[in-house]
Amino acid sequence: MKVSVIGTGYVGLVSGVCFSELGHDVVCVDTIKEKVDRINAGVPPIFEEGLETLLQKHLADGSFHATLDLKEVLRTDMTFLCVGTPSLDDGSLDLRYVLKASEDLGKLLNQKRGRHVVVVKSTVLPNTTRDVISPIIQRTSGKRLGDELGMAMNPEFLKEGMAVADFLGPDRVVIGAMDERTCEEVASLYKAIEAPLMRTDPSTAEMIKMASNAFLAARISLVNELGNLSKELGLDFREVAKGVGLDPRIGPLFLRAGCGFGGSCFPKDVRSVRARGAELGLRTEMLDATLSVNERQPLRVVDLLQNKMDVDGTTVAVLGLAFKPGTDDIREASSLTVVAELLRRGAKVRAYDPQAMPNFKRLFKDVNYCGSTKECLAGARAALILTEWKEFADPTLYGDMLVVDGRGITKTNNYEGICW
Repeated sequence: MKVSVIGTGYVGLVSGVCFSELGHDVVCVDTIKEKVDRINAGVPPIFEEGLETLLQKHLADGSFHATLDLKEVLRTDMTFLCVGTPSLDDGSLDLRYVLKASEDLGKLLNQKRGRHVVVVKSTVLPNTTRDVISPIIQRTSGKRLGDELGMAMNPEFLKEGMAVADFLGPDRVVIGAMDERTCEEVASLYKAIEAPLMRTDPSTAEMIKMASNAFLAARISLVNELGNLSKELGLDFREVAKGVGLDPRIGPLFLRAGCGFGGSCFPKDVRSVRARGAELGLRTEMLDATLSVNERQPLRVVDLLQNKMDVDGTTVAVLGLAFKPGTDDIREASSLTVVAELLRRGAKVRAYDPQAMPNFKRLFKDVNYCGSTKECLAGARAALILTEWKEFADPTLYGDMLVVDGRGITKTNNYEGICW
């Protein structure tokens, strides 16, 4: 199938390249020339394991390219909307990019004879595809649902750092289509993938995405709260979690206590669901608690350090700036809160991350950025581990230095775990 993808962020670029890997001809459309040029040169503007290799492979075989020209959509059968939906101040989603992309796409499709399928992959609240995006596409294109136009919602469940592997080997594929024909057309894109395929309506598909992220975020905050309690009781929560995870009703995943969740999905999606609940007059106490626990958790790292030494004037090594390993993404990362608080308290901050330093440098200038773990630790009185990159787990790196481990990945001579 000939596929177009509007947006070349984490979801759009990974989806486009992976659709090529599944045997489709793909064009990714963006408005930023620098990004398009980098992509066509085989250099992804984001870091994801395996992405660069697949990108170069499919640029070479001609099944993938990027463009600034939206008109290339007219040569495709199906278009995926993968533009961002950032948070507004009240927690609701900012749909301006989705609305603009929908209107521009609809106007373009007005020039096309025959059928076209539009699939929303951007994260949106339930009823958005049905009540907002579909009417815009129909109005601007002059096409009506049926023979001329198909509409669907196909949420992504990609874990950053594992996005390529998740796309090609998902735990499920959810297709929320407005009619059976469209559902089958979207499903045909994934026929090479062995995974449960759920067919539903667009609003249910949208809620599945939101509910999945809200559930996982709530689980992390509960684990962190129990971890904090375990530490005060002198217990190692890693052992507690091992025992809890043996219960098949709970399972072992997402039981690692630490300094909180981040990224582009969990914080944003929980806030947006909570905001929608407030609009409907519903109480969302579990979602409220999920967010409040997560907002406090990174500061425990600095408080534990302060309990051991005066932070003011102290040189502190911060290891890990990305919100999780395997990515360069710092959105909502614990490091943002921790570094800001360290600087506020007068610390001299040295920092290292294998991938995320260029992004972090744009926000924090008063930090000494280092080229390796050993360089970062040199001259520091204490080390804070904020991302569980494997290279930070080696206890021989630290000697007798105080280590405040926000992720529970090592055990040193002078060790302070955040929840254990």
